[in-house]
Amino acid sequence: MQEKTLGELAEYVGGRVFGDSDVVIKSASTLGRAGEGDISFLSNRKYEKQLWTTKASAVVVGKDAPTTSVPLLIAEDPYYAFMQIMVLLHGHRKHKKTGVSQRASISDSAKIGADCHIGDFVIIADGAKIRDGCVIYPGVYIGQDVQIGNDSVIYPNVTIYEGCRIGNRVIINSNSAIGEDGFGYATHKGVHYKIPQTGIVVIEDDVEIGSCCGIERGTLSDTVIGQGSKLGDLVTIGHGARIGQYCLLVAQVGVAGSTNLGHHCVVGGQVGIVGHINIGNNVTIGAQAGVINNVPDNKVVLGSPAIDADIGRRAYSMLQYLPEMRQNIRELQNQIVHITSPVESNSDESAEQNNDS
Repeated sequence: MQEKTLGELAEYVGGRVFGDSDVVIKSASTLGRAGEGDISFLSNRKYEKQLWTTKASAVVVGKDAPTTSVPLLIAEDPYYAFMQIMVLLHGHRKHKKTGVSQRASISDSAKIGADCHIGDFVIIADGAKIRDGCVIYPGVYIGQDVQIGNDSVIYPNVTIYEGCRIGNRVIINSNSAIGEDGFGYATHKGVHYKIPQTGIVVIEDDVEIGSCCGIERGTLSDTVIGQGSKLGDLVTIGHGARIGQYCLLVAQVGVAGSTNLGHHCVVGGQVGIVGHINIGNNVTIGAQAGVINNVPDNKVVLGSPAIDADIGRRAYSMLQYLPEMRQNIRELQNQIVHITSPVESNSDESAEQNNDS
């Protein structure tokens, strides 16, 4: 862990200081938990009140933030600047350089690049190619003809099935399965017959896959995770689905087969997306939504079934009032019946008198 002055940090992230630029920063924390020597950040205005109560030695803010007694580092994008500072002060996880374990089982026909570190009980099958600088943690299985690019990290107990292609600087967290068979069956006379899955999974550069994810291989075409996309834990991607570049899929998302997501989509936790639809570019899907139709570019949708967010917020805000509204409607119906009943009765009596005359 490094120590830097606020002035040095501002120069590093291309920002400017309001206040004491010589204050020493040792670590990073949240506004509520920060103490002396910590730097924090404000990117969401709803936490603005904490600027006056935080014990942080400095705070990274945007250009429109209010001034306080706390020294400020003013940046164009405070959250990104804070990330840069975090990396500078703390760095990313360091991987122990173990070399290639004698207890790993590596096929004679597999090719291992320079400066790779392969842990105990890793299995690397025939024809697999692992390029330079990769770290393969214990218990990983890498199937036949799998290709893994430079500087990728595969955490313990990951399984990569045969033929899959993994790009450069990819991170796959523990217990995920890449290239498992897609959920494809033909039902005939009540019996489910398995359909062969002839595609593979292609994971492009700079993708991160969370723990316990399942990425299914395609039935006839490849399943693709686009460059720079990040998948949270327990995400399932169905056979033949295509996730565009720089998408964020939060934990427990399920994308059914043959669905396409455009680039820079954000999918909230526990979202379910049906198969064979197209989600446009820059789409945001609220948590727990159920998406059953195509979504155009730049839309924000929520709810189940998912609808436009502006309409959805109004609609769902009324749910708590539905029992009261139902009771009011019943009372109005009873009043209408009460008002109209004498009129109908009088009309019947007049008709009888006219008949008598």
